Amino acid sequence: MGSVIGIFMCLSNLYISLKIGWSLGVAITACIISFSIGKLLSHPLSILENNAMQSTASSAGYSTGGIVASAISAYLIINGYHISWVTLLFWIFLTSALGVFMAIPMKRQMINIEKLPFPSGIAAAEVLRSLYADNLQSIKRARCLFTALFAGSFISWMREGMAFIIKKWHWPSWLVIPDTFPIPWLSFSGRAAADYTLYISSSLILVAAGAIIGIRVGTSLLIGALVNYALLAPWLYKHNMIDPALGLHHITPWSIWIGVAIMGSASLLQFILQWRSVIYAFSSFKSFFNKSPSAEVDPLAHIEVPASWFFSGILLISTGCILTAWIAFGIQPWLSALAVLMSFFFCIIAARATGETDITPQGTLGKVSQLFYNLISSGNITSNLMTASITSGAASTTGDLLTDLKSGYLLGANPRQQFLAQLAGVFVGAPVIVIAYRLLIHSPADLGTEQWPAPAAQVWVAIAHLINEGIQAIPSSARWAAFIGILIGVTITLLEKYFPNKKSYIPSAIGLGLAFVISGANSISMFIGSLSAWFLTRKNPANHDNWIIPIAAGLIAGESLMGIAIAIIQSLING
Repeated sequence: MGSVIGIFMCLSNLYISLKIGWSLGVAITACIISFSIGKLLSHPLSILENNAMQSTASSAGYSTGGIVASAISAYLIINGYHISWVTLLFWIFLTSALGVFMAIPMKRQMINIEKLPFPSGIAAAEVLRSLYADNLQSIKRARCLFTALFAGSFISWMREGMAFIIKKWHWPSWLVIPDTFPIPWLSFSGRAAADYTLYISSSLILVAAGAIIGIRVGTSLLIGALVNYALLAPWLYKHNMIDPALGLHHITPWSIWIGVAIMGSASLLQFILQWRSVIYAFSSFKSFFNKSPSAEVDPLAHIEVPASWFFSGILLISTGCILTAWIAFGIQPWLSALAVLMSFFFCIIAARATGETDITPQGTLGKVSQLFYNLISSGNITSNLMTASITSGAASTTGDLLTDLKSGYLLGANPRQQFLAQLAGVFVGAPVIVIAYRLLIHSPADLGTEQWPAPAAQVWVAIAHLINEGIQAIPSSARWAAFIGILIGVTITLLEKYFPNKKSYIPSAIGLGLAFVISGANSISMFIGSLSAWFLTRKNPANHDNWIIPIAAGLIAGESLMGIAIAIIQSLING
């Protein structure tokens, strides 16, 4: 059952990753769905059985889609052709499984011994406890989620599915929900705001995502969108540098450099400023390789995953990564071996960041990986992308899966069984993500469009070209803008560092930078969602867990799954 739920979560995260560039946590969603399904069975599941399903679903949803929407899509854009089905399947499975095995020692150190919070893991455990403790409240949450799921599916079908039917079989046009709702009387440089992608979208999936990411990031997205599409884009159009009638694809090649500069400079500076935490993360692993940790240090040692499993698994998966990289991409074995070794250190950083802040710095680690591998293998973009995908993919998987392991730790689950459940999720998620991705994305022309913006891939491509070709890779008119973007990213990071109490009033560098990569309509949608959630939570903080999370999760799952189903149906019908 966890595998079945994991398939849906996997598809949902693929959809949202291609839309906005990051994955959303599925642990709480999987909790509610698995509990609701269990209620339909003749013998309701126990809380630990529910957690087992959550572990499998989380692994399939978390671990297999991250590098597809980033490094793999960047490979397609740069080279102009897909990685073969078989190679891609092996690559996704190996990098995901590497992260699952890397989580074994991280769990022992950071959850058992250091007891890092992993906030989403605590939240998921509390949701499960409340579901089993308060039957009426749990039923209400489940109803909210499934009602929102069906609502999201219906909206997606009436917007995209009916549009396809009308075009294919000439049905009445009034049956379809419009994609966009223009903002009346709003124009810039003689062109309607919609030409600059400033409009209201009928899709609720990003509204729901905004409700989860919070008001700070949502407001930052709106500010970035207004600067980019209400100020810069009209100026570029006025000076004949872009034609907004051609759409987002012809606006972002200029503005992407501002977004990359903001996100990249902020991410790298955060990494540098956390050097004490990085050193502590490494030094805290003195007992990491102890063969027999004492019960006083680790009272769960007797039910943890044996060290022999860790070493055997790492050896087997590392060999698979090295051989696949050599045969499929022509990457020298020593370089792939170094990537696997670096993965261990990056996993430590990602795990600690997730445990302390609830944010897995996949974007940061991806950029750092690309820069590192360019130093030792400059001039080879394919080598840069694929080796970096090993380290960043494994690190992001480890960080996210530890959230699920934290839930199990709090609920009293057997960590050895949780590990097996997570590994099963990789076996399920890898083939599903490969098939879905190849059915959705046929060529490089599909990426960077209104339907599939793939902002994470755009950033990977930009970084790859920049470090390979130098500053001349940036259009001359965008170089000063990129320089200003660097200053903005650095300033925001320093303000967060030295004024932590004022952080809620400081724009998010990630949100601000992302607004220059995605369409203005997407940013507007996420702001609307974050504002709505902020208003409801301010009135009653309990609304966040009781209503906002279930409704948002249901809308995301329903609309994304229906969106993928429609895209696959269209692909099959059109050949």
